[in-house]
Amino acid sequence: MKNSFKKFKKYLPILWVVLGITIGWLLFGGGSGTDSHSDHNHQQSLGKKVSKQQAEVWTCSMHPQIKQPEPGQCPLCGMDLIPQKENNSDDSPYRLVMTQNAVALAGIQTSVINEASPEKEVRLTGKIKMDERQMFTQVAHVKGRIDRLYVNYTGENIIKGQRLASVYAPELLTAQKELIEALSYEQTNPELVKAARNKLRYLRLTEAQIKRVEKNKKVQTNFDIYADVSGVVTKRNVTLGNYVQEGSPMFKVANLNALWVVFDAYESDLAWLKVGEVIKFKVAAYPDQVLESRITFIDPMINPQTRTASVRAEILNQGLKLKPEMFVEGLVKARLPFNSTALIVPKSAVMWTGKRSVVYIKDVQEKIPTFEMREVTLGQPLGSSYIIKGGLKKGEEVVTNGTFAIDAAAQLNNKLSMMNKNVEIKDQKPKTKKEEKKEEGLKITDYNKTTPAEFKNQLKELVKAYLSLKEAFVKTDATKASTQAKLVSGSLEKVNMTLLKNEAHMAWMKHLAQIKSATQAISKAKDVEKQRTQFEQLSNALITAVKSFGVSEITLYKQYCPMAFDNEGAFWLSDKEEIRNPYFGDKMLKCGSVKETIKF
Repeated sequence: MKNSFKKFKKYLPILWVVLGITIGWLLFGGGSGTDSHSDHNHQQSLGKKVSKQQAEVWTCSMHPQIKQPEPGQCPLCGMDLIPQKENNSDDSPYRLVMTQNAVALAGIQTSVINEASPEKEVRLTGKIKMDERQMFTQVAHVKGRIDRLYVNYTGENIIKGQRLASVYAPELLTAQKELIEALSYEQTNPELVKAARNKLRYLRLTEAQIKRVEKNKKVQTNFDIYADVSGVVTKRNVTLGNYVQEGSPMFKVANLNALWVVFDAYESDLAWLKVGEVIKFKVAAYPDQVLESRITFIDPMINPQTRTASVRAEILNQGLKLKPEMFVEGLVKARLPFNSTALIVPKSAVMWTGKRSVVYIKDVQEKIPTFEMREVTLGQPLGSSYIIKGGLKKGEEVVTNGTFAIDAAAQLNNKLSMMNKNVEIKDQKPKTKKEEKKEEGLKITDYNKTTPAEFKNQLKELVKAYLSLKEAFVKTDATKASTQAKLVSGSLEKVNMTLLKNEAHMAWMKHLAQIKSATQAISKAKDVEKQRTQFEQLSNALITAVKSFGVSEITLYKQYCPMAFDNEGAFWLSDKEEIRNPYFGDKMLKCGSVKETIKF
């Protein structure tokens, strides 16, 4: 017991030191810890504030695709930008924000669209046919009875000069007797001999046969008929013992060394086919062999039963491998003659909503996957893809797989989707009834193919004068607009309407009256707003005329401002894709969007 107490006394000083340190920390260290904790909270709060400021994005209420890191004005309409909400949602009815996991689960894939030369694989079916220019009829040259027949079946090969049949012909007997009788008067009347010989030649006797008659002075009872051409007998019209008249068809003969390949082309494929186009084809008899030819003829008539037109190619039949009536499958890699390059998207990217077609675009500027619905104008189908006439730009990233998954998500998130009738193109609100009425008024009839090049050049000069007038309105210069309107009138007078015929002429007369009325009103008005009202009428008439008749060597952009004339909206034409609004000028210079690219 005493030993244990002695050991405890030995360690007592150490225990007092530890106890003192603990009491000191409790009295002074706690406050310090609180301050440290407070400092930490302050730094954390400050960090959140700085992070929030760094993450703040400014956007336009009219054009939500505009995003800037600081306050300013919208580059499209000039309105003040407003802060975007902190969360990842997007107020635009056209845009859908998704998580990376959702994108992966939906299997969404995108592709960057670029311009390419439109090419379509046109698949055709048809048959091998005999060349109509190589089909002949072997006829009887005299009337008589067939006593011998040397060609006995269809399909037999014959060569020119080959003996075909032996005929008993009373007419030939008489002609021979006349020649033998005339020979006795040859010294006194040589013309009689000459006439008798010519008669036998007319009856298709050879010189050797005629000389034999003259030499032997004996009448031959039977004469041979020889082939006029070489080929294959495709039909035999006579048998042994038949009586034939002069000119009666005995055999049909065809030269099968050259054949036609006749394909059936549907109406939708005719725009892609032209004479001279290379066509490759196969026949079932030689599946590993690809034959090649060129289109030599396209039937100008449509078969009313099959709704197809015949497309013909020619081929040499080496070794007579190809047989008439063989089925063929052809392929033409065709290009549109009037398109050099165009935007092309896969069919999987396009969804149809009745009259409209829409695609989803990925916003590459957003870190979080964001997709925007866009209405597009489709051109010619290219098998597995489409030509895009309007609504997209080169370099944009289009959703090519998973479009329906995005559309379903848009529906669930109360966004515009494929089933929503109010879908509209980029940068615009859904079409109002007024806007739809304006679009309806610009419906056109296409006279482009029948319009002479001279008229198109004259119309181009009118458009150039119009573009100068448009720039006067961009600068809100009433005096200059009045002057330019007179120049438009001058260009209009130089357009020769007699170059157009029938319906096209009457259509131009209607546009002429509208353009003339609007330009005269602009030139007389002093108030720029009144001039702009007439400019809209002029623009509508000229847009319709340009799309109806076409212009030479110029690309135009049909542009639209939804806020013009108290939100009624108005169209105009420009030769530049950049928006320069003629209805507001400097007030809202960039307000508007490209509705359509017009190129011929």
